[in-house]
Amino acid sequence: MIEIGEIRARRKRLRITQKELAELVGVSQSLIAKLESGRLDPKLSLLKRVFKVLEELESRNYWARSIMNSPVIVADPSESIKKVAKIMIEKGISQLPVLDGDRIIGSVTERGIFKAFFEGKGDLLVRDVLEPPLPTVKPNESIFELSKLLLEAPAVLVVEGKRLLGIVTKHDIMRVSAR
Repeated sequence: MIEIGEIRARRKRLRITQKELAELVGVSQSLIAKLESGRLDPKLSLLKRVFKVLEELESRNYWARSIMNSPVIVADPSESIKKVAKIMIEKGISQLPVLDGDRIIGSVTERGIFKAFFEGKGDLLVRDVLEPPLPTVKPNESIFELSKLLLEAPAVLVVEGKRLLGIVTKHDIMRVSAR
């Protein structure tokens, strides 16, 4: 039997907003709010669509911790950009977080290294081409929140407290979404 009351609980466990659920179901956020509050007597077809979306999300387990890459390859601020470029080429990656000890202090990207090479500054160190840190999320962050961040950033770091656990890129989201 379908329990309307479980929609809110399942949505909250998935850490998605009413708006995100509404977009996936193809309805308005206000309709989801009315549904969750019991102010709407929905058609069975609507309930089936809502529960189908919730089941799909739950079965895919789309959390940062389940799609992140770990361990994370990192750069040290005192490393040469040539050394970091070789690692990036070898591993097929386009950005690295830069750590000073255990502290995330920035990032280095292929764009930044390429620009330095183009300008004839191949002897620079990572600290000389340091870019702002990549955004961070907790391990239980949803794929929806990751996707929003990845619209603006090349990657997202997964951290717990101050400990770097993993990294998620656009490629990772596309791989999981295309299943």
